Parts: sequence; C-alpha cells; structure tokens
Amino acid sequence: MSERQQAEITRPAPRLYLVTPEVEDAAAFARALAPVLAAADVAAVLLRLKPADERTLINRVKALVPAVQQSGAALVLAGHPGIVARAGADGAHLAGIEVFQAALASLKPERIAGCGGLQSKHDAMTAAEQGADYVLFGEPEDSRRRPAFEAIVERVEWWAEVFEIPCVGFAASLDEISALAAAGADFVAVGDLVWQDPGGPEAAIAAATERLARPEPVA
Repeated sequence: MSERQQAEITRPAPRLYLVTPEVEDAAAFARALAPVLAAADVAAVLLRLKPADERTLINRVKALVPAVQQSGAALVLAGHPGIVARAGADGAHLAGIEVFQAALASLKPERIAGCGGLQSKHDAMTAAEQGADYVLFGEPEDSRRRPAFEAIVERVEWWAEVFEIPCVGFAASLDEISALAAAGADFVAVGDLVWQDPGGPEAAIAAATERLARPEPVA
C-alpha cells in the first residue's frame, strides 16, 4: 500500500471552515450566525470585520465569541492579530507570508496562526516550517480574483501528499466543495456561497455539508 493510500485511509473526514461577510453590527450577525452553526458541523469561523477603531473591533469580536465557541467552533480573526487575546478569539488568519511572519510571535503558542494568500509552494512550505497551524489555498484576493480552480486543486493535492499540517481549500461553489474534499483538503472554507444563497444560509450550509460527504474529483 502506498503512503498516499494509507493517508487517504487514516485522514479524518474533512470539515467546514465558515468565512463570514464583513461584520459591522455584531449583535445582529450573532443572531444570524447561531442557527447556521447549529445546522452543520463547523470546525472554525473566520471572522471578517469591517474597518473601525481598535476598541470597536474588540467589542464586535466579544459579541460573537459566545455564539461561535459555544457551538464547538474556533473563532479566527481575519487579520488583527494584536487584538486576538484581548477579544477572546482563538487565533488569527494572516494573508501573505510576510504578514504571517510578523504576527507569529504574538499568537504562538497559545493561539491559532493560519496563513493564506500564499503566492507559491515555497511560501506555503515556509509558513509550515515556521509554525502555521494550517495553510489556506484558493481564497479570493482583494480584487475578488483567484487562481484557476484546477490550480487550487493541484495545490491541495500536492499538500495532502507531502505534509501533515492541515490544509484548507476555499470553495466558491457547491461543486468545488466536493472536488476539494476529493483532493485531500482537511477543511473546506465556504463564504459567499452560504451567505448569498437565495434559500438562506441554513439551507446552504446543509447543502455544503452534504457535498463534503460526497467528494468527487474535479472534471
């Protein structure tokens, strides 16, 4: 039996990583988020915050901590590593290897330090070597563009083949969830496909969970 076959047998089933919209009214979003978390097995919530002063950001996070952590999920901030501990979050997700390296000392070892925005395999390996708790492939850039999905799948397959540190693949559609799970992603990140679904986020995350359980290779 090959090492890849053994990894496929022993690798835990992939889980969802829920990415929020930019949050401004945290109390209102907490009410919307709770039933979504109750409708699926979500490993972590990546909280994106609308720009504001530091005290306002901390208060927004504190308003969301109970809804996330009581569901059993980790609350990870998109950026803002300096407020993670004070706000009661579980960690931060840093976009870009240089941003990750600058924030690492303020997060480790107590908090989660994830890294995305990785422009090359070398950047991903560097993040892993320096202590990233996970790497994320395929998230949109600020311009909302991202690499071709086939390239994202290739990157996930490469990572799952070689590395033990968890890998997150970003899915922009239900079909992409299945393909990323088949490629070996430990977690599949979902964002707009949940929050912008015409049927509502609870139905959307239930559909995402179903696709996660039926991994299919990309065509």
